[in-house]
Amino acid sequence: MRYSYEYKLECVELYRKGQWPETPDGVSQERFRHNIRDWARMEASCGDEVLKHKNFNKIWTAEEKYELVAKVVAGVPRTTIAIKAGISPGMLYQWVQKYKIKGYNGLVDMKKGRPPKEPQMKKNVNPAPLTESEREELIRLRAENEYIKAENEVIKKRIALRQEKEAARLKAKKQQSSRISGKKDIS
Repeated sequence: MRYSYEYKLECVELYRKGQWPETPDGVSQERFRHNIRDWARMEASCGDEVLKHKNFNKIWTAEEKYELVAKVVAGVPRTTIAIKAGISPGMLYQWVQKYKIKGYNGLVDMKKGRPPKEPQMKKNVNPAPLTESEREELIRLRAENEYIKAENEVIKKRIALRQEKEAARLKAKKQQSSRISGKKDIS
C-alpha cells in the first residue's frame, strides 16, 4: 500500500508520542507498525525528505554500491546504512552477497534479458579488406592446410592397408589352425 507523505509524518508524530494510528484495511497490524518504526528511524537519521515519494528510481553506480558495501563489511549495521542511503536493507543485503561472491565485478550492472540464440547470425558484419601481406599469408596457409589434409589421407590409407593385411593374416592363421585341428579329430 502506498501512503502519502503527510500521512507518514502524522504516523511518525503519533509514534513519538507513544500512540499508534489506526491500521488501514488490508494491512496487518504487525506489518503496519513495523513500517511506522522504519519511517521513524529513517526520518530521525535523514530528515523529513526521506519520507517523500521519489518519481524515479536512482541508478546506483558500482562505486556508490561499493562504498555502502564497504561500510557493511567494516561492521556498520546494514539497516543503518540502508536507511541513511534511502534504500531497502534487502537491496543492500543483495549487493553485499554479490560482492562476497564475485567481488567488485558483482556490483557492476550486467546486461539484462535473454541473450540472442545465434548472435553471429544476427549481426551483419562486413570484414575489412585484406592487405597484401594478409592476402599472401592467407594463400600460404590455405596451401599448407591442403598439404596437411593430403598427408592425413595418406596416413589413414596406410593404417587401413595395415589393418586389412593383419585381418587377412589372422583369417589365414585361423583357417590353418582349423585344418590342423580337423586332422587330429580324424585319427
